[in-house]
Amino acid sequence: MCIRGLLLFAIVAAAAVFQAPSAFAQATRTWVSGVGDDANPCSRTAPCKTFAGAISKTAAGGEINTLDPGGFGGVTITKSISIISVHNAGVLVAGANGITVNAPTGSEVYLEGLSIEGLANGTIPGLNGVRMIGSGKLTIRKCAIRNFSDNAVFAAGLDGARVVIDESYLTGSADGVRVAAAAGTNEVAVSRSLIEGNIRGVTAVGGGNAVTLADNILRNGTDLVVKSGATAVSFGGNVIASGAPTQTVARK
Repeated sequence: MCIRGLLLFAIVAAAAVFQAPSAFAQATRTWVSGVGDDANPCSRTAPCKTFAGAISKTAAGGEINTLDPGGFGGVTITKSISIISVHNAGVLVAGANGITVNAPTGSEVYLEGLSIEGLANGTIPGLNGVRMIGSGKLTIRKCAIRNFSDNAVFAAGLDGARVVIDESYLTGSADGVRVAAAAGTNEVAVSRSLIEGNIRGVTAVGGGNAVTLADNILRNGTDLVVKSGATAVSFGGNVIASGAPTQTVARK
């Protein structure tokens, strides 16, 4: 090979080396494991240890999966992402929020199959199981959220934020679900869920904030609190088993 050819080969090789880190910095699908390490690339064969470790290596719109049961820690989400577990993955937190969603308008965050534990019987209980403070859409499906000093799910987002809760279990907190937007209005839709053992089941506060309910069982100190201009709508199939609501809710 001539000198010119060798020189060209060296330049191309060097360019490939320098481009590799940016091209492979984030994957569309990553993995966590109880025996993983956050220094890993979060691949299936070299998983990370925590959700916080995996999220920085997962591209916007990507998916974090669990390889086995484990406690994967709290996490703050600032982009569209899915966290999915078929192994009842745990998020155990003391004195903090379990999962905080601070994603922008147009983003979609999806949580499925998680067990989020606030350790309310401990000396420093967790604050909120899932806290929405962004302005996108959050879906919580087939999750168990227990024992938080404040709320199992807290919708305190910016104007237009939407939270969907489906087939989930919310218990042992001050409020099972609370919607009180930080700015503008928020909407929460709850379906096919069991909300029990909380001081209040579902609370909506503030003008324009809205909660819709369908096919739920509520069994709490007070099952439904709607005040200060908020609204609640039932689409049927809800069972209020204890604790009189603060108002009658129209059925659609």
